[in-house]
Order: sequence, then C-alpha cells, then structure tokens
Amino acid sequence: MSLAFSLKHISKTYGDDTLFRNLNIDFKFNEQLGIIGNNGSGKSTLLKIISGDTLPDEGERVVQKNLRIVYLAQEDQLNPDDTVEETLYHSLSGLTLSDREQHRQVQTSLGKGGFEKPDIQCGQLSGGWKKRLSIIRALCMQPDILLLDEPTNHLDIKGILWLENILKSARFSFILISHDRQFLDNVCLNVMEIGRYFPGGYYKLKGRYSQFNRYRDQFLLAQEKQQQSLTSKMRREEEWLRQGPKARTSKAKFRIDQAMELKIRVDQINRMTRENKKIDVDFHATGRQTKKLLKSYQIKKCINDSALFSNITFSIGPGTCLGVVGDNGSGKSTLLSLFEKKMAPDSGKIEWAQDLKINVFDQTRSQLEPDQTVKDALNPAGGDSVNYRGRSIHIVSWAKRFLFMPDQLDMPVNRLSGGEKARIMLANVMQMPCDLLLLDEPTNDLDILSLEVLEQSINQFGGAVIIVSHDRYLMDRVCNQMLYLNPGEDG
Repeated sequence: MSLAFSLKHISKTYGDDTLFRNLNIDFKFNEQLGIIGNNGSGKSTLLKIISGDTLPDEGERVVQKNLRIVYLAQEDQLNPDDTVEETLYHSLSGLTLSDREQHRQVQTSLGKGGFEKPDIQCGQLSGGWKKRLSIIRALCMQPDILLLDEPTNHLDIKGILWLENILKSARFSFILISHDRQFLDNVCLNVMEIGRYFPGGYYKLKGRYSQFNRYRDQFLLAQEKQQQSLTSKMRREEEWLRQGPKARTSKAKFRIDQAMELKIRVDQINRMTRENKKIDVDFHATGRQTKKLLKSYQIKKCINDSALFSNITFSIGPGTCLGVVGDNGSGKSTLLSLFEKKMAPDSGKIEWAQDLKINVFDQTRSQLEPDQTVKDALNPAGGDSVNYRGRSIHIVSWAKRFLFMPDQLDMPVNRLSGGEKARIMLANVMQMPCDLLLLDEPTNDLDILSLEVLEQSINQFGGAVIIVSHDRYLMDRVCNQMLYLNPGEDG
C-alpha cells in the first residue's frame, strides 16, 4: 500500500500540557485505523492535525497531492434551520457534480441514512439522528480518508450497527477515535494507542482490538519488568559511584559514562510508567444476604398515552447484573427511575427489600452542581477528609484515586470534561455502601482504561446491579441477565 500522509517530528503543547513530542506516524491507503488513549492524551488534537485544521508547534504534515480528507468532529456541527435535504446539498458544494448527479447523490444518501422526512429541520432531530446526518453528510463529500471523532456518541445499538455496516464496506480509508471496544473490534484492522507511556508516544498493531489488547498488555508488562531490572542495576551503579571512583583509567571512565546513560534511561522509563494511570473504583456492598432485593410484576409505563414498555417481570438478588438495552426512546432511563422510586408505574407493581440501599449513577450528571468545586463534589459531606469504608482518606489522596491533581480541587465542576464528571460520579457512588447499583450509561465519556476498571469493579460488587449501556463489550462481560425494551411490545 502506498503512503497517504506522514506526520514527521510532530510536537504540540497547550499551556503547560505537552500532548506530543517528536511524534512520527505514517498512514497508508486502505488502512482502517482505530485510535484509543486516555482522556486528555491528545487524540482529537491528532485528528485535527491530520485534517489540517490545527497546526503543530513543531514538525510537518506531508500529504499526497489532491488527497481529500474529511473530518467528522465529535460534536455535530449542523445549522438548526436547514432541512436534512438542504444539509446534504450544501455538503456537495465543493464537488464538481451536475444537478442530476447531486440529486441522485442526495436521494441515495437519504435512503442510506434512513431519513423518511427530508424536509425536517436539523434543530428538530434527536441526538442520534443528528449523528446519522453528520455521518451521511461526511460521506457525501466523497473522502479518500474519513476522520471520525467518537462517531458512536448518541447512537443506539441499531445506529452503531448501521455505522459498522457502512465502514465494513467502505471504499475509502478511515481513522476513528472510539472508546467502544466492540465497535473497534468489528471495523478496525489496525489499532493505535496514544500515550506518553509508550516509546515514541504511541503503540500500533496490525490487527483487531482483541489482538491489540493482548499484545499491548504484554508490551507494558515487559516494559515494567525492564523498569525493575534497570532500577535494580541503577542502584548498584549509584552505590559504586558513591565510592568516588576516579576516571583515571579508560575502564573506569567508560563505566561512569555508562552509569550516566543508564540513569537517563531509568528516568525516561519511570516517567513513561507514571503516565499510565488508572482510576481506582471499588463499589461497596452492604453484605446483606437477602435472596430477592427487587421484584417487578408486569409493570407498564406510558408516555402521552403510548406504552413505552409493559409486562416487565423479573427479580434480582445479590450477584445479579441485569443489562437493560433497547433503541433510543425505548424507556431504559425511565425504567431505572421507577426502580429508584422517582416515579410510579402505570400498572403492575415493584417490591423492594426492606431498607434497600440504592446508589445511582445518573447519565445526565444531575447530582453535580455546576458552580461547585471539584473538592466539594468529590466530598459532599465537606471537610478535608473522605470517610471510606470506616477509614479517613485525605481529600488530595482521594482525588488522585480518580486522577484529579491537587491544583484541580478548587476548579468549578462546569469546567470539567465529560470523562472527569463521570469520575466524580463514580467516586460519589463508591462512598456509600449499597445493596443495589443503578448505572445509567456509566461508560459515557470514560476512556478504555477507566472502562476496564469499571468492568472489574462491577464483577466484584457483592450486591445487585442494573445497568443501561450501549457498550456491548462491557455488557457481555458483566451481565448475567438481559432485558430488551421494544416500545409497544411486551417486555
């Protein structure tokens, strides 16, 4: 495959934060590349540099002549007053097409996107349909390389499968950023993780995500063993240097020079290892052994005289993880609100075990006050210490557990990213022991390392869990029961 573009010796810094330093990447035609990395590692910035929308501080971008690169941003950029059809026609303005060809292209795209009402205004579309339109608009531009930043955001399972089919049959190359591990595994034949804990700033593998994950872990384990070996060797050399050897012989001088080089190498690998941080999540169950924590009998809920769901019957106890799935608008969050006692079913009944303790992760982050500081949000009880499992933990140590630095504690919550807000929510859920966890889209905005920790924590939780998520990879690994909601039908 011939080279489509290269990034040579790229560096990029925002304020005191260096995202890339001397980054070198080659991309060939017909590649299908998935990019992953921790929140804040610079994935979106990298896509913008590739597209030409952002310039690097140093280095150069070398692109094949007449290469058409189309960038699909994470946030949908649509004119709310334009209709769906007008939006697609506008996307063709940069192409040399006859009126007849434009008409054919737009009509084909409307069909591919599933838009039955082309005259509806963009402002009236739901988040999922806006994302579909943004994707179809990008395809209309006939890209040689399509750059997609978190394209599954706002898409339900049906929408994600629709996008997968498009990318599997694509005749163009693409680079996408995603935290959806199943999506990555299904559509990407190459995976690259951006991170300063890798030599060169990234780790890339030709293979699907499932293969990448295995080899990545092996690589980092080998790097950790190398760190231990070099550190041990460095201690011996430092002991020798403390004895004050004089460089009177070439042999002694050579060893001193080697010791200095070793120290530089140890400092580098220690710095890389420190960058590979994970959040520390550990949900706390009360330990009660009640066999049935929650029962529902033929519950039904209607919105505007239309049934969202009906005849929902099940029971759960400790060790149960019930996954709730369905299209957008099928009533998943409403169902969780019933179990939280925020509303009542229209018919049927729900029984809760006596004094049942419920903790909730709300996908809207509604429990967080925008003007509250990070310190107060992490510790709603107030003070400089958090009471966790009967012991006192200083707020700085507690914050670091969720990857917040001390200088962030006085920052208002409204300045945080979606992933940072999600980490605060997880911290709050952890503080209170409970029997039942209600998790409404807990994976939104979390990076893959955080998702892996969340997955492990759910599996180790001693109570019951009801989780709503579009993350098929996570659901396959944590759920032992599934409930599919289909509006208008029983169950």
